[in-house]
Amino acid sequence: MRIFNPLRSIWHKTTTHLGHVRTLSMPYFRSEERWSARFLLLAIIGLNLGMVYVLVLLNDWNRVFYDALQNHDEAVFWEQLKVFGMLAAAFIVVAVYRFYLTQLLEIRWRAWMTKDFLNRWTTHQIFYQIELRQALAGHDGFRGTDNPDQRIQEDIQLFTSNTVELSMGLLDAVVTLGSFVGILWMLSGDFSFVISGYEITIPGFMVWMALLYSVGGSVIGHFLGRRMAPLNFTQQRLEANFRHHLIRVREYSEAIAMDRGADFENVSLQNRFLQVVGNFKQLLKVQKRFTWFSSGYGQAAVVFPILVAAPRYFAGTIQLGQLMQISSAFGRVQDALSWIIANYSNLASWTATTHRLSVFSTQMETLRAISFAVVQPLGQDSPAATELKTSALTITLPDRTVLLDDVVLKVSPGDSVLIRGPSGSGKSTLLRVLAGIWPYVRGWDAKHQPLPISEAVVLPSNAVFIPQRPYFPEGTLRNALAYPEISVNYTDEQMKQALELALLPQLSSQLDTVGQWTQQLSGGEAQRLAMARVFLKKPNWVFADEATSALDEATEKIIYERLLSMVMREGGALVSVAHRPSVAAYHQRLWQLVNVNEGSIKSHVLQVSH
Repeated sequence: MRIFNPLRSIWHKTTTHLGHVRTLSMPYFRSEERWSARFLLLAIIGLNLGMVYVLVLLNDWNRVFYDALQNHDEAVFWEQLKVFGMLAAAFIVVAVYRFYLTQLLEIRWRAWMTKDFLNRWTTHQIFYQIELRQALAGHDGFRGTDNPDQRIQEDIQLFTSNTVELSMGLLDAVVTLGSFVGILWMLSGDFSFVISGYEITIPGFMVWMALLYSVGGSVIGHFLGRRMAPLNFTQQRLEANFRHHLIRVREYSEAIAMDRGADFENVSLQNRFLQVVGNFKQLLKVQKRFTWFSSGYGQAAVVFPILVAAPRYFAGTIQLGQLMQISSAFGRVQDALSWIIANYSNLASWTATTHRLSVFSTQMETLRAISFAVVQPLGQDSPAATELKTSALTITLPDRTVLLDDVVLKVSPGDSVLIRGPSGSGKSTLLRVLAGIWPYVRGWDAKHQPLPISEAVVLPSNAVFIPQRPYFPEGTLRNALAYPEISVNYTDEQMKQALELALLPQLSSQLDTVGQWTQQLSGGEAQRLAMARVFLKKPNWVFADEATSALDEATEKIIYERLLSMVMREGGALVSVAHRPSVAAYHQRLWQLVNVNEGSIKSHVLQVSH
């Protein structure tokens, strides 16, 4: 039983991995591009079969050509050179078009998968849900996906190229084995020997020797290289983490420089890179040990068939041409049977890449189901809704700690509401719930029966949420101002007027200036540019989360007065989260979050005042 346990483990891992490959591959070949994809795949298969056929002809050419050399037959020699020229030309044509069509299939498949993963990653705020769970990994039993950017950019490219290359290589090996094993069987003859007076004859001796040589080599090779797959997986993760931290240093360069944090970041980056190097050295040791074996295995395969067939040649039963044909056929059969050894490193990398993509895809689908139940209904605001209303809401942290309990909200057109409370009481989280991006919330009806969030929260249409740290895409200022819409929806005059209202008249002449606006603007300028975006779009309802925390009180006063004027004119309302006492002057109502401790349960309730 102990002998079969490792085999069961290998079989289970193999079938699981192939199931992941099928799950990742089939959507493309069933997509809108399925006919072109299938045509390319069939063309590549046909070219691979053509390549094997040319190799079979070359194997037979070996016998005729070397017999001509042995027999000093000059006419046959020159004739076979012409045959070789035609076979070589056919081989080159097939090789070129096989390469071209393979690369074409890979890039089309990669383009489709990248588009598909990007759509799934960005739809229903999945990218935010993944980062939220990665930051809070372990709190809700759901570990987020690390470095989704690397999985989309690098892993998809590796998966498509390795899948095509390895699957075609395996097909090549199977067809080659089927084509040459019969040739080798006929050329091998019978091998006879006597044991205890009994003569034993083994037909197709060279085939059995090739099988024994290849299977033995594959088992030893797997034993020596079995740690490659997990080490490759870890290497990809560590490389991505190192690159991610480099990007963070670049993005927060000013803050790091102001804090004199260069030495700390240098040590941190060096430590991360040491992890990359350390894992690579472990991988290198395994690859070195495997290369020792595979190199020796490959070199021995060159002379092994000649050594086995040499007694028949020296006995005069076969000629030089047959010996070379046996050697060639044995080499093809042995190569086909040794396909795993020859591709073991690629298989290890492919396994790691497939696992990473499969986990990423599964987690996106899991979060997509949550998003349909929680986030999506909030995104599909009913045009008929004219006020913000909620049933009783229970908002928790990922570890199920109650943050806000029995929260019932109502905001009517013309209202202006300020949300205040101690740090960590759930003010920003409450806005995240209203925005539809916080999944840890439940709604209850009057009988304390659970309600779908789509019924528990009703949000008016044309609502805008302003975060404390706004985001602006790289590119022209007009694109940053119109984001997430396209800039052609607004005229230059509208944009300049919005900048004037946000007290940024100096930027009016820079609409076509390209920059990294998130990084190059000061905190106050970034918040005012976010306000300019609101003034440009004129929403009915505005939810602001510490949206003026970086502004002085005089600027804040002007901005809030203009913001209030806009929402009242549009028939909407303003809801703000702010710590600064001066902000209260611009709001009619106050929602105060108050600590309530009951035993081990710590939560907050909402007190409404005017």
